[in-house]
Amino acid sequence: MRAVIQRVTQASCKVDGVITGAIENGLLVLLGIEDADETEDMEWLAAKIFNIRIFSDENGLMNKSLADIDGNILLISQFTLFAATKKGNRPGFTRAARPDKAIPLYEAMIKQLTLHLNRPVQTGIFGADMKISLVNDGPVTLVIDTKNKE
Repeated sequence: MRAVIQRVTQASCKVDGVITGAIENGLLVLLGIEDADETEDMEWLAAKIFNIRIFSDENGLMNKSLADIDGNILLISQFTLFAATKKGNRPGFTRAARPDKAIPLYEAMIKQLTLHLNRPVQTGIFGADMKISLVNDGPVTLVIDTKNKE
């Protein structure tokens, strides 16, 4: 799994002009799922997202997690995070999991993050043409890959 995590003061997702999810103060998480991903990847990544300390403390240092700031999550599925761009100019997406594998893992991630937060995670709609709006705070943007834990 690969996640692009953005610290935001606000973020929202629209599908066909209708807001499907919106948050203030928290994380916008763009989630890519590849064929090799398993439940263990999802569980590890969910814990990392919830516990990562990228929110400022009283001294302006990144020492606080979502729990510390009572933050929210907007989770968006994004298969394009596994684009292959080495050859040519048209990206390939063969590493991205097909919906029959990706949807159950995406739904499991929603449940796992909801358990961590102790409230619903806001989402987009899997496979839909989504319009994402955000105000990146900082900006702070991280990329986390469960197959390349740096």
